[in-house]
Amino acid sequence: MSEKQTVAPSLTKTSKPSVQHLLGIEGLALSFVQDVLARAEHLLTAVVQPERIVTAMPGKIIAPLFFEASTRTRHSFEIAALRLGAILLPVRTETSSIVKGESVLDTVKTLEALGVRYFIIRHANNGLPAWIADQVNATSHVINAGDGANEHPTQALLDLLTIQQVKPRFQSLIVAIVGDIVHSRVAHSLTQALFLMGVPEVRWIGPASLLPEEIPPPGVRCFERLEQGLGGADVIVTLRLQQERAHFSFDTNWYSTHFGLTETRLKLAKPGAIVLHPGPVNRDVEIDAKVLESSQSLIQKQVRNGVAVRMAVLQLLGEAKGDAV
Repeated sequence: MSEKQTVAPSLTKTSKPSVQHLLGIEGLALSFVQDVLARAEHLLTAVVQPERIVTAMPGKIIAPLFFEASTRTRHSFEIAALRLGAILLPVRTETSSIVKGESVLDTVKTLEALGVRYFIIRHANNGLPAWIADQVNATSHVINAGDGANEHPTQALLDLLTIQQVKPRFQSLIVAIVGDIVHSRVAHSLTQALFLMGVPEVRWIGPASLLPEEIPPPGVRCFERLEQGLGGADVIVTLRLQQERAHFSFDTNWYSTHFGLTETRLKLAKPGAIVLHPGPVNRDVEIDAKVLESSQSLIQKQVRNGVAVRMAVLQLLGEAKGDAV
């Protein structure tokens, strides 16, 4: 795959994707990912210029169903929907009939009957968005906004866009992912996405207890020392400790001492290496405040790109076969 092939040339509806739902990176065609990145790059003008609205989805009703806390993902999806001219139905799960015992599926079915066609679901249970996707109508679309420790596909896509804007030749990159790998849906989705784009080597770096016990997939190298894993890296993705998901306790001072990304450790990577973080960031735990605010940190760019990527995903799913437009 040549460097020019990392961006799809067409932004029109002439070539409709067959993707009805976005549930994970696994199984996605490279062409779909390229379409998302190309369209997101095009849509960035609607993000950086708030007065611009891309009225591509007038009358479409989008319902975010978040059963876990979220700031970046939820609000970026909401802004994406509004930028596309869609109708946003801000469902608050803590005040919905779910608290009375209604199942998630019955809630979705009720919203379908009300005309909702896009469901953005975050849930603690692995696989729940995919299960819901199997139950909905042919004209409905489900987007996985994070399911347990399984996948977070739109985060992986926005990370790809951020990397591509600075280092467009994926085939020559070494990407280091640092932290709680075993519990991180971000790490799982991003690793798959990087390999799909042709990245030859991904490094998982963390304490032994936070690295998977099973043999890593081909192309992944595991390191239990940060200094060893950072050598020659082009991209460094730092992760926070997922203590709320895994119900474990970690000494944050110990973690920061051994695995916190400092200015000194950053120098072990290649000159010009970029730093990413999916958020929320715990300053001076997984990443030093000086690194966070340095020119090598593209974390705020990730947030901005998240709106454009989610706009692109909503548009592309809306063009899937079977959707009533």
